[in-house]
Amino acid sequence: MRLLMVEDEERLAQSLSQGLRAEGYAVDVVGDGLLGLEQARTGDYAAIVLDLMLPGLNGFRVCEALRRDANPVPILMLTAKNGEYDEAEALDCGADDFLSKPFSYVVLTARLRALLRRSGTARPPVLALADLRIDPAARRCTVGDGELRLTAKEFGVLECLLRRPDQAVPKTEILDAVWDSAFRGDVNIVEVYIAALRRKLDRAGAHCLIETVRGIGYRLAPGAH
Repeated sequence: MRLLMVEDEERLAQSLSQGLRAEGYAVDVVGDGLLGLEQARTGDYAAIVLDLMLPGLNGFRVCEALRRDANPVPILMLTAKNGEYDEAEALDCGADDFLSKPFSYVVLTARLRALLRRSGTARPPVLALADLRIDPAARRCTVGDGELRLTAKEFGVLECLLRRPDQAVPKTEILDAVWDSAFRGDVNIVEVYIAALRRKLDRAGAHCLIETVRGIGYRLAPGAH
């Protein structure tokens, strides 16, 4: 699941993005309001973490521009300011939630999960194929009645395949969905995670399998165990 963070405080952006990546999110970081607006318009994001005080264009204006575009992406606005007027303006310009600095990382991630759950009209809250189920908001995967324990990247790869069941998904698309835009490694890293997922699905007795589609990528399809 891909997030966009528009934050000009480099240390804060690095700290938050590292934490979110460790939880399995792909995070693109931009430090300027104008660049953030352009990125939000061209990228496919599950949510945006948007600072209020930004060079180029402040968070209020970025948020208003996206809502004028009828872009429904959930927006969590961050600010060093406090007070009810700033919060009211953030919500009035189209933000879905508001968090004042300094804030707890635990609270930030909880607010993000809540936004993702509430945006379930655009993204299914639970994805399923045969006896495999994924809850992206809760970061939980089950096979039948048992929980399937996955690393953050394994979860992301499986979620990407499960969003397009029985379709061939190119390696590059999996990479774009799970790794952030700063990744400069080999696209074949996807193969490592596919192999690990196949082993775990097999051990769990899942009634689905990951097929290799030569020259394209991978397909998650129902299959007898």
